[in-house]
Amino acid sequence: MANAIPERVDTDTDSPNENKPENHTRSLSSPPSPQTTCTHQGMDGIKVYTQERELWDKFHEVGTEMIITKAGRRMFPCYKVKVTGLNPKSKYILLMDIVPADEHRYKSVSGKAEPAMPGRLYVHPDSPATGSHWTRQLVSFQKLKLTNNHLDPFGHIILNSMHKYQPRLHIVKADEHNGFGSKNTAFCTHMFSETAFIAVTSYQNHKITQLKIENNPFAKGFRGSDDMELHRMAKIQ
Repeated sequence: MANAIPERVDTDTDSPNENKPENHTRSLSSPPSPQTTCTHQGMDGIKVYTQERELWDKFHEVGTEMIITKAGRRMFPCYKVKVTGLNPKSKYILLMDIVPADEHRYKSVSGKAEPAMPGRLYVHPDSPATGSHWTRQLVSFQKLKLTNNHLDPFGHIILNSMHKYQPRLHIVKADEHNGFGSKNTAFCTHMFSETAFIAVTSYQNHKITQLKIENNPFAKGFRGSDDMELHRMAKIQ
């Protein structure tokens, strides 16, 4: 895995118009999930590297948690990758989905089992774009948001609280002869175990709260805070 490319961490601040419905998601069946990479014809030689690997590893070591809200919350660390091996002139669609990492719930709960969330694919807003476009810069999914609103109309990824999830990146070759999602579509899927996380409505692990404060510019006002402030941070961050 390549060394991380230094880059400023994106904040979690929302713009006023950001909750307008977007056409960045598709309710389609995702490609099969391999352990690392699944390659179809015409997609050989493509490599993907996670960025800020050391930061992801810090979170992974203590059990990464991501906040989900009704309005939608961005991921931190942000999911960023470096892609190589694409044909410079061919067009590609880059998209993400987030799938259950296991069948466990990480907190006892009474009542009926929670229903499975509808599978959504978040299409990167630059899609479709040429290989040269994707490879000349980092690909950031900073606008992707996580929600627990089952009726979300904004295209956010819908998750259940206290469940563990695995983000997946899909690279699809845009082919005018084979429609998106057809059985002949060339694609590859990439997963990185260090990006798995548990979805929560407030942080359960104080170590995660501290890591977010130390590394997320949006949380800089909480640095050096006492325990009461950290508890409040866990509720709103």
